[in-house]
Amino acid sequence: MSMNDPISDMLTRIRNAAQAGHVTVEIPASKIKEEICKVLKKEGFIADYQLDKDSKVPQLKIQLNYTKDRRSVIQGIRRVSRPSIRRYSGYRDLKPVRSGFGMQIMSTPKGIMTGREAKKQKLGGEIICEVW
Repeated sequence: MSMNDPISDMLTRIRNAAQAGHVTVEIPASKIKEEICKVLKKEGFIADYQLDKDSKVPQLKIQLNYTKDRRSVIQGIRRVSRPSIRRYSGYRDLKPVRSGFGMQIMSTPKGIMTGREAKKQKLGGEIICEVW
């Protein structure tokens, strides 16, 4: 079955696994999903990720990050730009997420990065999602 929005599916799987208290979650792999995982790992929202190419369909195995009292580091994750409604923003228009406790993940001409990095480099682009 083909999927209309694979990034939204990825974010939903991560959100559901974090709420259920799972340690790992597997999703079908793609280059953009791998880049999003790289940003999430760099910012500390996930512990690690691995690309498993052994199976018929390549899979990303994501290890979720939890606090000492077993609460998920990811409190919320929301898709901003959808296939039907794309959301673009210039670097001047980027606002902090949850008073600076969250972040935006953006697709810019220089690749996938956080909103803070895009603002520093004076780059605009498509806002993929918000994580807090």
